[in-house]
Amino acid sequence: MELKKDSNTVSIDMLLIVHSEKRRAAQGTHSDRQADPGALPQRRGGLQGGGNGIQKWQKIEGNSLNGNLADKQHPQQTQVITSYDNQGTQLTVEVHPRDTMPELLKKFSLDKRLQGDKNGNTRPRQPGGKDAHAYPWDRSSLKSMPLDLQQFEKLDTYASQVTVKSGLDELVNDLLQEAHSDLERVRAIWIWICHHIEYDIEAAQEKDRQAFKPSNILQTQKTNCDGYAGLFERMCRIAGVQCMTVPGYSKGFGYQTGQSFSGEFDHAWNAVFLEGRWHLLDSTWGSGLVDTATSKFTFLYNEFYFLTHPALFIEDHFPDNKNWQLLKPPQSLRQFENNMYHKSEFYNKGMLSAHPDTPVIRTVNGKATITVESCAPTPFMFMLNGKQEHGLLSLQKNGMKLDVYPPTMGTHKLQIFAKGSSDVYSSVLEYTLKCNYVDSGVRLPSELHQPVGPSWFSEQMGIRKPSHPDPIIHTSDGRCSVSFGVEEGVSVLASLHGDEGPVTAETQRRYIFQLQREKRTELKVQLPRAGKFALKIFVKKRQEPGNYAFVFNYLLCCSNTKVNWPVFPESFGNWGQGNELLEPLSGVLPANRNVPFKLKLPGVAKALVKGQDTWPLTLNGEGYWEGSCSTAGCQEVYVMVLENANHNFYSYILKYTVNDQ
Repeated sequence: MELKKDSNTVSIDMLLIVHSEKRRAAQGTHSDRQADPGALPQRRGGLQGGGNGIQKWQKIEGNSLNGNLADKQHPQQTQVITSYDNQGTQLTVEVHPRDTMPELLKKFSLDKRLQGDKNGNTRPRQPGGKDAHAYPWDRSSLKSMPLDLQQFEKLDTYASQVTVKSGLDELVNDLLQEAHSDLERVRAIWIWICHHIEYDIEAAQEKDRQAFKPSNILQTQKTNCDGYAGLFERMCRIAGVQCMTVPGYSKGFGYQTGQSFSGEFDHAWNAVFLEGRWHLLDSTWGSGLVDTATSKFTFLYNEFYFLTHPALFIEDHFPDNKNWQLLKPPQSLRQFENNMYHKSEFYNKGMLSAHPDTPVIRTVNGKATITVESCAPTPFMFMLNGKQEHGLLSLQKNGMKLDVYPPTMGTHKLQIFAKGSSDVYSSVLEYTLKCNYVDSGVRLPSELHQPVGPSWFSEQMGIRKPSHPDPIIHTSDGRCSVSFGVEEGVSVLASLHGDEGPVTAETQRRYIFQLQREKRTELKVQLPRAGKFALKIFVKKRQEPGNYAFVFNYLLCCSNTKVNWPVFPESFGNWGQGNELLEPLSGVLPANRNVPFKLKLPGVAKALVKGQDTWPLTLNGEGYWEGSCSTAGCQEVYVMVLENANHNFYSYILKYTVNDQ
């Protein structure tokens, strides 16, 4: 044995000859390790947490990347045994036939950075202090190294279209045609796996060892998390990039908020060595999702799990070795269990933080408050026990605030969703609420939708400068007036909703009287009784087809039990801008009475009130049309206008009903 040493490397030249008496034992050991030379380390695991795993992670190294060399190997050929210790030192032994002349074995160099050879026979160094990132997350980046994803566009397109022609070596060689650095090599492999390998639920459940061999994965293009991680490591080593498979616990498919972890590991992912530092990625979760209802896999690429910042990766990945957290300080398993789990979409959609930052919340006086901070204005919604009820969600410029009032004592599931650039809301947070008190005075209308109160979103939809910026309006006499500016070309519609009568589908708009004044809309509201009501606001661009779109609602609150306002008169389309009704405001008129009328109707030629008879209105010096009408002998009374003096056709603008005699 010869030892050579310089400033950067230590080289050991060693020759070990095993005599024939020892050969059978040596060959027996080698045969055991190579019984399935192409198989990747097998462990039950699932996409985002599915499966049970195994407690011990056993790495199986083989000379055959395609899984068939051992079967074809002639018994008289040279046998090779490779082993590693915990520090990554490699020992290689060749076993030669008795009558052959042994040759000098391969030289093994321990360098500052070990270069993986084509057969993956190099054991990378363990992570150390220089690999660690500060915890908690400093909000600087979602990635563990500076990346410009736009620079990957050409490579991503190319890698995603590469097809399997024969074996793993040729596949990697094809992928690397457009990759010119270790980072690009890792990226090409990542993109190919995420777009071509499907999660195999059945194989994971049946512990089908054949499903995790590279040759089988390439053939079926299916595997489980062990297969994903093992395949990724093999392909990286063929590409000459140091890569490790990391087992551990995960908060993924099947995870329940607040659950504890013990026993078998349930997942596996990878660490890659780039630019002098270890980085983390998970190609299983980068490839897609398993539907919890159908247990079917869907390809849905997730960029978040490529070179994820370790302070974010730890939220749903806990490795068996704390050094692979790449964190300073590392987290304990108890911390992992108790820490808030922000789903990948939380960060993908630009969110920064949430409060409380614990997965279990105890209500205070029957209420729980959650706030989320985001980089930009973001639409949110929530569900409590699967329904969009019992909460007040208000949008803010950079986030949202949610007050939740569980209707019963006990444990409740709260889900928060956010919508990014697409029209799809994604789940970003889950909380468990524990409620030991219910405030019977806080009962929100079931029709109170989200969001509550005006915001950047209502402004975006054409509603600006509201008279009431807060989402809750209190009224002592059961009446209120709400106004806001309206963008030109936008029509506004409003309706009132309560859980108890007399508001019905026919009358929900009759408790609101809408007035147009220049570029502002005023909504006069009269409540039929004491209680809580949802005042819903809708908009529509006049020139566009389709229905009115919901924008936001106010919560109207009145505790005065004497309140009993009637509906307003029904208005028609010709009730135009600038019109104003002073009296009568009640839409229900008394029978057999003379009822005074006073209205402002700019631009009309004539106005009249029609009951049993016709009663003309007179324009006074202040610009109001005045007069009176008898309700005797009629059930309905109409206000009608002649818009042009040259016409003889009157238009209906208001309708009143008359009480039964």
